[in-house]
Amino acid sequence: MNRRTFLAGGAALGTTAAAGCLGTLGLGDENPNVVLGEPDRTADVSSEDLPYPAWGQRVPDVTLPAPLADRAVSLRDVGRPFLTTFFFTNCMTTCPVLLSALREVQIHSVEEGYADAVDFYPITFDPARDDEAALRAELEQFNVDAGVGNWQFLRPEDEARAKATVTDEFGIVFQRQEMDDGPDMFVHLGLILLVNADGYVERAYRGQQPDEGQLIADLQRVRET
Repeated sequence: MNRRTFLAGGAALGTTAAAGCLGTLGLGDENPNVVLGEPDRTADVSSEDLPYPAWGQRVPDVTLPAPLADRAVSLRDVGRPFLTTFFFTNCMTTCPVLLSALREVQIHSVEEGYADAVDFYPITFDPARDDEAALRAELEQFNVDAGVGNWQFLRPEDEARAKATVTDEFGIVFQRQEMDDGPDMFVHLGLILLVNADGYVERAYRGQQPDEGQLIADLQRVRET
């Protein structure tokens, strides 16, 4: 699936609420593949209008290495609800917020006893720098509980594969920006996807400040239904 691509500029990155991420209607029967009803979007758009996978659409059929576990993960075959996002470890703005939100959900899953029923698969689009050492450091940086076994960083094999996965399959452009006083950065969309056990997107949360409480509530409804 080659999706229309979306590049988040400064204004878009600052948006905390956008099409495809707000609200939760009841357990509607609009789409039999999902548990959550169609989101109460802020614009008159459908999932088909969005460049990234959104409510009721199947997650792209991609398989990526999980280098810290020495295995590969096929996102359509996970078999239980999961959250994914797109990041690079040198990021100092959007990515730490996205990963922190996922980490808070992981904490909740451990405290409430459902850690073995959900997964977390953040995908890096900077494999040249995000090697195993960098990903291990990211685990420590965000105090991820690696022992639980429900969190794996996914890393495309090279830059070409990263583009083919993140841009061509997920519809998200990431654009390198050279920095004079530090490592190169990327401009990209802040996006978290909640995918159900059958591989369909329940929610696409777009914005730089994800609502952790909403993530937890939506995930709980999906996994319990």
